[in-house]
Amino acid sequence: MSSWLSKFISCKRRRLCASLVRTYREISFASVDELWLKIVDFTDVSCNPLFKSTNVPLGLVPKPGLIFQAVTCFWPIPISIFVERVNPKQMLSIRILAIPGIEERIIYSIESTVCGSYLSYSVTLKGWLSPLIWSLSRPYVDRVARSLVEAVEKAALQAVSGSKKSLDDSCFDF
Repeated sequence: MSSWLSKFISCKRRRLCASLVRTYREISFASVDELWLKIVDFTDVSCNPLFKSTNVPLGLVPKPGLIFQAVTCFWPIPISIFVERVNPKQMLSIRILAIPGIEERIIYSIESTVCGSYLSYSVTLKGWLSPLIWSLSRPYVDRVARSLVEAVEKAALQAVSGSKKSLDDSCFDF
């Protein structure tokens, strides 16, 4: 009787294990280099609606195996972030190690096309707590790709308008 009960419980556990996958894709007129620099800058969390702060030293380049701590906007406790894979200027994969019962993987990928640069942001949640965590984090996750692209484009426009002002103030007015 006990073996039947343990098989029933393990079947129940498998049913409770949920997996949620969502991919967001944005196009930008910014270059791949500019997008990549914004993605790998873990110290600047102003354009990432998921994180409030991180403990990454300024100028640190992410490499596989790097572990750092961050505080999310929806979960006010420190979580560990593990950098899994890095293909420079193409893909960055990180795993969030928050609490038992949830496994979260985030993949940023960048593609250059004739129309511009595409930024793909993919989130995968696994575990029996994934529906709860998804309901808490979804409003923030929905904005990540768009916020990153807007921040890069805003910086590029400021750089262009700043150089235009310096040309307007010069003596080369013909």
